[in-house]
Amino acid sequence: MTHDRASIFDFHPATLEQRFEAIGLPKFASQQVLEWVYAKGVTDFEQMTNLSKLARAKLAETFTVLQGEVIRHQVATDGTQKLLVGWRTAQERAAQRTGDIRLAGGEPSKQTETVMIPTEDRKTACVSSQVGCPVGCAFCASGIGGLDGNLTSGQIVEQVWRLARLEGVDRISNVVFMGMGEPLANFSSVMDAIRTLNAPWGMGIGARKITVSTVGLPAAIRKLCTFEIPITLALSLHAPNDELRRQIIPWAEYSTIKELLEACEEWFRKTGREITLEYIMLGGFNDRREHAVELAALANSLRANVNLIRYNEVKGMPFSRPEDGIVQRFQELLRDLGVNVHIRASRGRDIAAACGQLRHESIAS
Repeated sequence: MTHDRASIFDFHPATLEQRFEAIGLPKFASQQVLEWVYAKGVTDFEQMTNLSKLARAKLAETFTVLQGEVIRHQVATDGTQKLLVGWRTAQERAAQRTGDIRLAGGEPSKQTETVMIPTEDRKTACVSSQVGCPVGCAFCASGIGGLDGNLTSGQIVEQVWRLARLEGVDRISNVVFMGMGEPLANFSSVMDAIRTLNAPWGMGIGARKITVSTVGLPAAIRKLCTFEIPITLALSLHAPNDELRRQIIPWAEYSTIKELLEACEEWFRKTGREITLEYIMLGGFNDRREHAVELAALANSLRANVNLIRYNEVKGMPFSRPEDGIVQRFQELLRDLGVNVHIRASRGRDIAAACGQLRHESIAS
């Protein structure tokens, strides 16, 4: 075999039918394969017993299901599970085929993280959209080393599929694009993945239970307004004014908070769905009373909800986790000012919970 095989996760029913026809397989067989993969969790074509032996052989030559390799699997005391998934480059895959141990040996060079977060009423998948991150936020491990490429739609879907089949996970009920990368900088692949995650033939996850979190790309937010699936949008704000925001988010140089909120207001006007402002609280940096007052003004101008996130420390980064009392007082002040605000529960702190942290530690070692 001298070619790369396409992943089933990269296809929708219509495109898979076309590919099946092109290689001489009946169109109806594509529906059978999708059912085996999504409904039954089968990834070995040889086990798809309602397909002919010839069809199974041709499928194995042409397609694969799983492209990634689980490098690390960690389970926290609170039930949170985190996977470090490796994706081999075309050069590494070619080396595997030719037996070049020098290039094929060892872990895949491209690595991303995905997390399953359980609560009483849901199991949430936090997924990555890119390898690394182009934004380079000063508090986040994801951007250390910059961007190393976009994930395909299939690689995004595979993360959720893998989490759904971990021990103790019956199904994934919610998906948040809050892992590594800026989702709207990989717009096409993320939207294709969402279609599969939402589809009855795919992962069957409700549209309102899929959240895309962006650091803020006004043009992409406006483009998202026309997306046919009614997903939820979150803006990673993290500071209540431009001066403070530019100190921690390099991309804040390209768009002001005013421009971001105007795009978010258009989102609300066209979709009727409120936005959530994500606000990571960094001890002594953005957690003062005056910051809460500024944040309340922004939230109330937009009719937005606010999620306060206590910072998970990353070794080598100059930020600390604020004391619980400071976070609670910050929340109380926002509520007094009329904001619908929640403190997000910290999960998985004992398994390198911060975004990009496990990958960073793996590469550094």
